[in-house]
Amino acid sequence: MALAVCLAGTSLQPALAASDWNGTVLGFEAPGEGMLGDMLGIRPILEDHGFHYQLGYLSESSYNAGGGYNHDKKLAYIDQFSLTFTQDLEMYTGIPDAAIEGNIVNRNHDDNLTSERTQDPRVGFNDIAQESWGGQSITRLGWLTFGRSFDDRKLHWRIGMMNKNQDFDQIIPCDFQLLSQCGGKSANSMTWYNWNKHYWGTTFQYKLTPSLTLKTGIMEQNPDASEKKYAWSGSLKGARGILLPMEAELKTKVNSLPGIYNFGLLYTNSPQQDLSEGKTQSVGASDPDGYRSHSSTWFMYTGFNQQVTQRGDDPNRGMSVSYSLGLADQRSNAIHLTQAASMRYRGLFDARPDDWLGFGMTYIKMSDHYRQNQENLNAIYQVDDYGNPLYTPLSGHSVNADLYYQVKVRSWLILQPDLQYWYRPGGVKETQDAWVTGLKAIVTF
Repeated sequence: MALAVCLAGTSLQPALAASDWNGTVLGFEAPGEGMLGDMLGIRPILEDHGFHYQLGYLSESSYNAGGGYNHDKKLAYIDQFSLTFTQDLEMYTGIPDAAIEGNIVNRNHDDNLTSERTQDPRVGFNDIAQESWGGQSITRLGWLTFGRSFDDRKLHWRIGMMNKNQDFDQIIPCDFQLLSQCGGKSANSMTWYNWNKHYWGTTFQYKLTPSLTLKTGIMEQNPDASEKKYAWSGSLKGARGILLPMEAELKTKVNSLPGIYNFGLLYTNSPQQDLSEGKTQSVGASDPDGYRSHSSTWFMYTGFNQQVTQRGDDPNRGMSVSYSLGLADQRSNAIHLTQAASMRYRGLFDARPDDWLGFGMTYIKMSDHYRQNQENLNAIYQVDDYGNPLYTPLSGHSVNADLYYQVKVRSWLILQPDLQYWYRPGGVKETQDAWVTGLKAIVTF
């Protein structure tokens, strides 16, 4: 429906060459020169030998300015260093687009404002004020894969220890500090992971037309992949089944302005435990004894990111709008439905043509099975008073919003203050609405 509304009365141009499609205003901006430049000539030497890399630093701070579950003031801080690289093998082997790709992430300061202040700790969180919080201070291998092309570069194949971010659900950037506004919604499936966690698999992308790409693959479904012992491990121990992702991605132009659209399905045959049995109080915990189980689960995601205005004759300035949706099997997923809509504007002020303004809102509905689980727990403990420590709050829906202004101080330094509003944090109506202020800093080396 959202796609139909967006395209109503517009001129759709589905066939275009890659050089005709400029995604800068959509948030896919090429990185500027790093702080270290050419590193005394080292970077050009590496690039001449086919080694291309990005080394970056990210920090995210959040402060509970008002409301929430715990009113005691706190400034939460996390940061990370990341190295993403590609070693070109085509220049040595002649194999089309042959390359080794890798990602290493070092995260520090397990400091999460959401669980410590914003939301009731008796329920699992459904959003995070600092999107890069990963639950650990750790250095991880995000991915290490081999890839190449076939059929006149229409087919691209990857294999190795991979991450979904290499292939799937990449139509919306992760620029907001609020997690639910960061990228698409496929990570809410809870069966695969974002960014710095890897799992074995192989993927295929086929360009059916210059605009339309079909994607699929097969990956291990390993709920233990988040554990520290798997940070650098290539072991399949802990795998419970396979993941089968399928996605169609369309890069096109609407009224001569670039846009990108997708629709994806994710299926796993990994056994799932029903959430409604009254055995656990948190989203991620599990107790296999006594649970009603299911032999598989699914997740659907879709969205679009469309430039809607252009500032004068500058294709790198203007407004874009995006929408993303995730729908889960609520028998086994605590977050049943997530919808996020956002607006971005690059170059709002003539004096600051590289700055960004962004605003987004998210609606999150928790699973009816998860709510039944909470009701069962209250029945077991025979409590109905929210103030009783034994009471498990009932989760419904929540609405969160995020407003940011991103300042490009230098080509290598970005500062991004933001203001977040949380309505019914965690979907609990008894929790006071919260205001959160934040600051993101990005350094490219």
